Amino acid sequence: MINISYHIQPDSYPLLATAIHDGHEVRPEVAKYLAISESERLHEEDPCTGYCTTITENRLISHTSRFQVDLNRPRSGAVYCFPSQSWGLQVWKPNVPHEVWDRSLQEYDEFYKLFDRLIRDLLKVHGFLVIYDIHSYNYKRKSREKEDDPALNPEINIGTGTMDRQLWAPVVDNFTGRLRSYNYFGRQLDVRENIRFKGGYLAEWAHLHFPERVCVLAIELKKFFMDEWTGAVDFVQLNEINKALKETIPATLFAAGQVAREIDRRESGRGINLRHTPQLTKRDWRK
Repeated sequence: MINISYHIQPDSYPLLATAIHDGHEVRPEVAKYLAISESERLHEEDPCTGYCTTITENRLISHTSRFQVDLNRPRSGAVYCFPSQSWGLQVWKPNVPHEVWDRSLQEYDEFYKLFDRLIRDLLKVHGFLVIYDIHSYNYKRKSREKEDDPALNPEINIGTGTMDRQLWAPVVDNFTGRLRSYNYFGRQLDVRENIRFKGGYLAEWAHLHFPERVCVLAIELKKFFMDEWTGAVDFVQLNEINKALKETIPATLFAAGQVAREIDRRESGRGINLRHTPQLTKRDWRK
C-alpha cells in the first residue's frame, strides 16, 4: 500500500504544500524485482521536499518512491516500464509479474481519490486554493565536479505550463517577485519560469478538474542545497529556502483571493450561485 501522510487544517490558509517525490520506500515485492540500487533511486528522488512542506499547515507527502509509482506522471506512464521513462535507467529485472505493477497503479488511483477529497474539503472553506507542488532536480548529472549550464538550470524553476496563465498571472507574478526579492545570504535567488520544467501531471490534473478555483505552482528546487550524489544536505541553506518560500505566502494568497473574487463577481452576474470568497488582506495570511 502506498505510504502517504497528510495534515489538513481547513480553517488555516487556503494553501496546500505537496511533496509527492519525497519518498524512498518500496513494497517488498517491488524491491525483489528492482534492478537499480538504493543510491541510484535516491539520486532521482526528491529528498527533503517533504521538509519544505512545513511552511504551511496543509501538507501532503508521499513516502513511497517514484520508482514504485510516479504520482506526477499520467497513469499510463506512472510505472517506469522502459529506460526511456527513467533517465535511461533499467529499473526492473526481467519477468516482473504484471500483478506487481497493477498494485502500484491501484495505489496511484487511491492517491488521486485522496487528492480530490482534500482539495474539495479546502475549497468548501475558502472557495479557492493555491498549491505549492514542491520538487527538486539534479544539475550535476555528468559528474560531481561539473555543473550543468546555469543558463538552463535556475535555482528555482516555477512551472506554470498547465494552468490558465492569463487568469492566474497575479498569483504567479507575486510569488515569483517575492522569491526573487528575498535576501538569500546577501544575494538574490535565480528564479525563472518554465526553463527546465513546466509542471507535471499533478498540476495538470488539478487545473483540469478545478481550473478556476485551484492554482498549482510547480516549484522545482535545484539541488544546490545538497550533494545530489551522496544525499548529504546543507540544512542551513535548506532552512533559508524554507524561509524564502514562507515569505511568499501572504502576497501569493492575497493575489489568489483577488482572482477568486473576480470569478465570483463574473459568475454572479451570469446568475450562477457560488460561495463567495471572503474579503481578506495580506495581513490575514500572516501568523
